[in-house]
Amino acid sequence: MQGRRNPFVAREGLPLLVATLASAVLLIRYSDPWLALAPTAVFIMLYFVFRDPKRVMPSVALGVVSPVDGEVLEVGSIEAGDTGLPALRVVIAVDSLGTYTARSPVEGIIKDMGSKAMWLQTDEGVDVTLKFRGHRLGLAPRAFGRFGERLGQGQRCAYLRLTRIAEVQWPDNGKVSVEIGQTVRAGIDLIGTVPSTR
Repeated sequence: MQGRRNPFVAREGLPLLVATLASAVLLIRYSDPWLALAPTAVFIMLYFVFRDPKRVMPSVALGVVSPVDGEVLEVGSIEAGDTGLPALRVVIAVDSLGTYTARSPVEGIIKDMGSKAMWLQTDEGVDVTLKFRGHRLGLAPRAFGRFGERLGQGQRCAYLRLTRIAEVQWPDNGKVSVEIGQTVRAGIDLIGTVPSTR
């Protein structure tokens, strides 16, 4: 499942890209073409910030894929995760020039969209949470999935909006398959597996 389709860049960035491109064209046509260098540079920068490349997602049973492009900061287990139960946890530093759209780590139903985390439940009844922190410029991520909606593994689920950190949690009887310092790509690289039952 591909989720929301974006034309090369996230829809959220299209108005800004159109505005800067239009400014560059107007300056070239009606003023000094050298003045168009500034909006052109801004356009290029915005393209890299909002880019949302098509990804060919693996279909791995029970797999947990990285929700973002970035580098693994922490790997471990915690006694009480977002669901209140022992959990495995992978924390990823988001690449500022990576894909702008976050991807669902597993296939499942959205059970909660609270301020703390997006809670997904797989067909096997396994709970997985995805949350973000460290927002630049006060811009929190914006989910476009809805309560009760089904997401596919690696499907687009939220705009990152310059967020610094992503965290995924799943039951501690699953497995983690990444190490600290490892680079991961959103929707493609496996970071672990969930257990086959709750």
